[in-house]
Amino acid sequence: MLETSARLLRLLSLLQARRDWPGAALAERLNVSERTVRRDVDRLRDLGYPVNATRGTDGGYRLGAGTAMPPLLLDDEEAVAVAVGLRTAAGGTIAGIEETSVRALAKLEQVLPVRLRHRVNAVQTYTEPVPADRPGPVVDPAVLTVLASACRDRDRLRFDYRAHDGSAAVRAVEPYRLVSWGRRWYLVAWDVDREDWRTFRVDRIQPRTPTGPRFPPRDPPEGGAAAYVARGASAAAWRYRSRVVVHAPAEVVTSRINPAVGVVEAVDEHTCVLHTGADRLDNLAVHLGLLDLDFDVTEPPELVAHLRTLAARYARSTPDADR
Repeated sequence: MLETSARLLRLLSLLQARRDWPGAALAERLNVSERTVRRDVDRLRDLGYPVNATRGTDGGYRLGAGTAMPPLLLDDEEAVAVAVGLRTAAGGTIAGIEETSVRALAKLEQVLPVRLRHRVNAVQTYTEPVPADRPGPVVDPAVLTVLASACRDRDRLRFDYRAHDGSAAVRAVEPYRLVSWGRRWYLVAWDVDREDWRTFRVDRIQPRTPTGPRFPPRDPPEGGAAAYVARGASAAAWRYRSRVVVHAPAEVVTSRINPAVGVVEAVDEHTCVLHTGADRLDNLAVHLGLLDLDFDVTEPPELVAHLRTLAARYARSTPDADR
């Protein structure tokens, strides 16, 4: 009986870890016959787990959605990740999720082993979030769920989108990833009509259902979804923009900056251009200083004046060795 129960738990863990499982693969993982797998699947169904089966050469098993939430099996790392995520979400920017996050966290921490509870508390105690300069927009958790599911299942999406100027349009996309940048959520997707990658603010999206047909996977945008959002989101928010000629190879400059700082354009083997910016001149000066390379700045004039002020200040702070 104990052996059967342990095997059921193992089977349930496998079904939760991957979307589809061929029967032969499950049998190999559990070291049993496919007939035993079928019996164990029936036992899980009797316990309320909706395990769907498909026939044919590509047939197999999938843990589906039921009428009630069945118990989940989490390993140590997953349990810590969920607990930390719930604590973070309790003070986040997703509408209506704070209270439910607290309730879910209370249930999870009640059953966490002591060793894991200590790890969660350590992460929370010794982590301090940086306060945002301004509050971010609140997003609907139902919209996040729809978008995440479409990314996972590669379902084409149509949604009403409100642009920055207030205009509205219907967009058709192939969703790729959701990215949390600062206090905003973005959807990275292939725009079907424009035939190019685009980012969309989630708080401005109103999905249309049902979702569209499946689409084949594409190569992601250069650098991945997070870097793509970082380049676009930062540039859109910059108050000051600058074109900086850096006397170093492009690959050297790229290795020294965060994608959010700017975009590097190679000129020749020894020179590149950094297209960068920031909300504040002092932040922009810090980015350039951290390059630890020679560079030329001609614009904007506010930045040129600020760098000259800093240069004079630093010169005054250093005693003259000839005196």
